[in-house]
Amino acid sequence: MFAEKLLNWYSENGRRLPWRDTDNPYYIWLSEIILQQTRIEQGRSYYEHFVTHYPSVDALAKATEEQVLKSWQGLGYYSRARNLHAAAKYIADELDGVFPNTYDGILKLKGVGRYTAAAIASFAFKLPYPVIDGNVYRLVSRLYGIYTPIGTDQAYREFEALLLNLIDQEHPDLFNQAIMDFGSIYCKPVGCDCGNCIFRQECVAFNQGKVGLLPVKPQKVKVVERYFYYIDVVWPGARLMHQRESGDIWQGLYELPLHECENALDPGELVGRILDVLNEWFGETPQELTVGPELKHQLTHRTIKAQFLQAKYAQKPERIPSKMKVVTAKVQKSLPISRLIDRYLMKL
Repeated sequence: MFAEKLLNWYSENGRRLPWRDTDNPYYIWLSEIILQQTRIEQGRSYYEHFVTHYPSVDALAKATEEQVLKSWQGLGYYSRARNLHAAAKYIADELDGVFPNTYDGILKLKGVGRYTAAAIASFAFKLPYPVIDGNVYRLVSRLYGIYTPIGTDQAYREFEALLLNLIDQEHPDLFNQAIMDFGSIYCKPVGCDCGNCIFRQECVAFNQGKVGLLPVKPQKVKVVERYFYYIDVVWPGARLMHQRESGDIWQGLYELPLHECENALDPGELVGRILDVLNEWFGETPQELTVGPELKHQLTHRTIKAQFLQAKYAQKPERIPSKMKVVTAKVQKSLPISRLIDRYLMKL
C-alpha cells in the first residue's frame, strides 16, 4: 500500500523543520507563504524573524505595509508579503482574529491557492486534502505514468483525484509532508536516485525507461528584457529615492530615481541622455556624474539590465519632483528596497 510504505519511510527519514513542530495555523500559514518560490535554507531565517516580530495574526495585522515589506526584503515576489499582510488584516477585522479552520475558508485568504490551502488544512487541522507541488507532480507522474501537462487545471484535478484515494485519512499531515520530502530527495528533476527508491518496482516511468520524460511541462513563457538606468542623486548627508507604484514589479518598494528605456542606450550617448534627464528633473546640472556598475537581475518572466550612475550635488537641489523622497542614511535603513538596489548600495 502506497501510503503505508511512504509513512514508514518518513518515520525514519523525515526532515525536522520548525513549522512541523506546531499545529498553530498562523505559523503554518507563515511558513507556507514564505516557502513559495523559496528554498527551505533561505526561508527558515525569515520564518523565525516573522514568528519573533509578528507572533500572532493580530500583531501582523497591526504592522504597516512598509514594516512587512522591510521584513520580507531579500525574499523576492513581494506580492506574497502584501497578500500576507492583507489577509492578516482580514482575519483580524472580519474573523475576529480567528484563523479559518476549513479548506474553503482558508482558500478565501488573499494569496492562498489550492496547494497552500491544502497544506494548512492538513498540517493544522488534520483534514485529508492532498498537497500538490512540483515534488508531488514529479513523483506521481512518474510512478503512475501520467503524461498530462502539469500546471493546468486539468492536471491538478487528475492528480488530486488520484491522491485523494492514496492519502492516509488518519494522518494526512504526515502523508503530505512525506510525499513532498520523498519527491525532493529521490525523485529529482535531474539525477533521480532510482536505485534506492522504495517505489522502483511499481514505477511506470522507471520500468519503461521514461523517467526523463515526466512530468510533461507546459511551454515556457517568453522572458522580456527591460533596461533600467538608475541615477543615484546624492549630496552631503542625503540621497533621493522614490517608492514604486502599483501595476508593476516591486510595488511599494523604494529605489533610486529611475529612467527606463525601451532599448539599451549606446555608451556614447549615455551621459548626455542622463544629464538631460537631470536637468529636466531638477533644473540644474550636477557637479559630477559618474558611470557606475552594470547589474543584471533575473525575475521569473523578466530580465532587468540595470546601469547605475551617481550624480553628485554640492547641496540639495532647489527643485525636486514631488514623487522623490529625501533620504538620510538612518531613514534609508528602515525603507524596504529591492534586492537589485540593495546589491548596488552594498557595492558602495
